[in-house]
Amino acid sequence: MTHRRNLAPTGSGRRQIRAAAAIAGLVALTATTAACGGSQGQAPDDGKVKVVASTNVWASVATAVGGDAVSVTALLSDPGADPHGYEAKPSDATAFAGADLVLSNGGGYDDFFTTLVDSSGGDVRRIVAVDLADPDAGKESAEPAPADAHEHAENEHVWYDLETVRKVAGKVAEELAAVAPDKAGTFRANAANFDKALQELTVKVAEIGQRKADAKVLSTEPVAAYLLHTAGLNDVTPAEFAEAVEEESDPSASAVAETEGLITSKQVVALVYNSQTETPVTERLKERATAQGIPIVGVTETLPQGVTGYLDWMTKQVDALAGAVAAA
Repeated sequence: MTHRRNLAPTGSGRRQIRAAAAIAGLVALTATTAACGGSQGQAPDDGKVKVVASTNVWASVATAVGGDAVSVTALLSDPGADPHGYEAKPSDATAFAGADLVLSNGGGYDDFFTTLVDSSGGDVRRIVAVDLADPDAGKESAEPAPADAHEHAENEHVWYDLETVRKVAGKVAEELAAVAPDKAGTFRANAANFDKALQELTVKVAEIGQRKADAKVLSTEPVAAYLLHTAGLNDVTPAEFAEAVEEESDPSASAVAETEGLITSKQVVALVYNSQTETPVTERLKERATAQGIPIVGVTETLPQGVTGYLDWMTKQVDALAGAVAAA
């Protein structure tokens, strides 16, 4: 299933209204749950450290570090859902019962999760990925700002920043060790193995641009901006188009024409396509790219079906990107 955004000229305002309504509803939801006995400490004790994550992306990182010693719950696992507009269910509120550690993305991406945690009434360890990200990630020093610099400045999609993911894994090991000191060695060893795999993947990503310097790509949304920067690729998506799609509003006719022109004139080697937030405009870009023989690299915001974890998922996307650039 593919999530389709309902675009409107006032998309940003509508997102704020929906967010405010969702927060009000969540407060009432968690208060009702607590009154019915859904509080921390009442979950059955199976000896495992209980972790709750906002999405299955961060849940998979926690699982990689915790292994069999943790029980991890992801509130959002639907590959067709958009976390920006996700509305919590009653079962989400109860998921925090007995939680030892909660893990979220932050940066306004999964505010529903923060609201649930704040309303749960428990004192729980928290990790927010955005808080561990380098604020200068993706920025160049002593050189003109790249075309996608505005995306890196305020881009909350930090799971595509492999360095941030590495830091999150290390923090997860640290927090799990504090909860279960007897398993600290296992957590640290798992994190070290995960770290090594991430470093190897980072090298593979960097080689993409090294083999084809200054290759240009187009993105339907700046979801994978960090990854494209690490790859040394030049995201030439017009700023007006990118910002409109991100804000759930219709890009202007001139922005659409400029963006489509990059495809019809074959100025880009690939179209990086967020399949979780399709719109008529982005679908048309996909059709244009297909007609011109430009490779389409699909990216997602949550783990899709058929992958075993974060490393498997990210490696598949990196391989697809590398193949598209190499074929140009």
